[in-house]
Amino acid sequence: MPDLPTSPPGASAGPLPPAWPLRDAEHLLVSSGQMAALEEDLFASGLPVESLMEKAALAVSQWLLAQERPLLQRHGAVVLVGPGHNGGDGLVVARELHLAGLPVAIWSPFERHKPITARHLDHARWLGIPLVQDPPDPGQPALWIDALFGIGQQRAPEEPLLELLGERQAAAPEGLVAIDVPTGLCADTGSCLGRHAAQARVTLCIGLIKQGLLQDRALRWVGRLERLDLGLPKGLLSTLPPRQPLGLAAGDLAAAPWPRPDAAAAKYGRGRLLVVAGSPRYPGAAALALGGASASGCGSLQAALPQSVASSLWQTAPHVVVRRQLLGDPEGHLELADLEPADLERLDAVLLGPGIGPAVREREGSRPEQAIWSRLQQMAPLLVIDADGLNRLAQRPEGAGAWLRQRRGPTWLTPHAGEFARLFPHLADLPPLEAAPAAADSTGTCVLLKGAHSVLAGPDGCCWQLRQTSPWAARAGLGDVLAGYAAGLGALGLASGEGAGADLLATAALAHASSGLHLARAGQGCASPGAVAAALARIRPGEPGQARGQSEPEHSKD
Repeated sequence: MPDLPTSPPGASAGPLPPAWPLRDAEHLLVSSGQMAALEEDLFASGLPVESLMEKAALAVSQWLLAQERPLLQRHGAVVLVGPGHNGGDGLVVARELHLAGLPVAIWSPFERHKPITARHLDHARWLGIPLVQDPPDPGQPALWIDALFGIGQQRAPEEPLLELLGERQAAAPEGLVAIDVPTGLCADTGSCLGRHAAQARVTLCIGLIKQGLLQDRALRWVGRLERLDLGLPKGLLSTLPPRQPLGLAAGDLAAAPWPRPDAAAAKYGRGRLLVVAGSPRYPGAAALALGGASASGCGSLQAALPQSVASSLWQTAPHVVVRRQLLGDPEGHLELADLEPADLERLDAVLLGPGIGPAVREREGSRPEQAIWSRLQQMAPLLVIDADGLNRLAQRPEGAGAWLRQRRGPTWLTPHAGEFARLFPHLADLPPLEAAPAAADSTGTCVLLKGAHSVLAGPDGCCWQLRQTSPWAARAGLGDVLAGYAAGLGALGLASGEGAGADLLATAALAHASSGLHLARAGQGCASPGAVAAALARIRPGEPGQARGQSEPEHSKD
């Protein structure tokens, strides 16, 4: 099939897709409607529907035979068949397992099926594959293969079916594999359409990854996500919008847009970063942020810290220059007012926020913070705002959005869901793949919306979502390490003349998540903040070896 044009002849080129990662089937994240439209384009080109169904189902069958054969040989499989094309996929899978000599049965609680599915059902009867009339026993050891509804689900399944799927999970956890999308789950949002959904050990996503399957709310039901390639033509994929969201996995680190300083650059040519972090109440956040910043390799690391941390910093981080020692308010939160304009000069980046406390209660004789916020707004270096820096920004009298739109230099925001809701209450109910780009567009900033699978968005509409992280890396303090590491990379990028775009923030988030995943594989307690910072320091930008050992699509909260 020839490459399809991305726009009509004579039309303006429009926005270009991001340069990283490759805009291919491995990375594109699509809605169910987009996937259906791509399939319709294939059918319009002359490809028979039956051919695509056969191709998809054979990919599922081959995966099952390669990965699940011992279980299938011992206990067999029950294929749950729906009335549509997802059910047809399941029937082809049942056929292939049967022809491979494995015990398999079919259960389809529907009177009517689409014509293609009905023909596959007739063929299954002719082959002698057992068709179960009553609902299968949820406690049986056979593997259940969910081929009920796929991406076309719009409403909750009938209650008896939901009840059966719930009983299956209770009686035989991890005893179900879903084809494309677990029954009862919205492929676009990851939300349950009813009380719950089928809980899969593995979801075999066909062709392109459906956006909903990566969302935090879906992870419980999706289990391990495996994409099965359909060999979709490159020209067909080019018809998707240039700013289509892209998924990032550990293997993408090698080609990431790492900063590349001049070989002759001295320390000040390798990035100058000021970290404003910690407080009498949360002193550890400063050490963690500085650990992340040190791991980035930036050349000059400076800090404005609470007195209690600054006085002993030379013992643990002698390379950090303390620019300013700051006081705490009566609640133990860091006072920013004593920062001087000179503290914010001759820098490439400033990190504000980890552990400073959400607000300051002014004490007698203290200065208000307005002057420092005005200075932060007018300075040209990159400003990375994290944690309580975001909470203080949300309290600005002019509003966070208005303050950000007046920022002179580039700005990176790194909120988790709660901080995002305080900054952008009007966007808080949107799915992350919509919320982060909307916030970035309205403020001209780069936004890292942290979650199990964090979303990165730039003001130009580019958007990425992490695909591979570990729940064992959801640890207090890892966000501080990430903020420091990201700010250090941003300083390096600006000092190297390569800028501080959203793709660099995405690189920082991916490196951080991949390091946590790699460490978590060694043991559930191995992905501590200090260990992650040390792993980040060992990354060699651009080397393929960085992806080693990081293949599981697990998830992390921070």
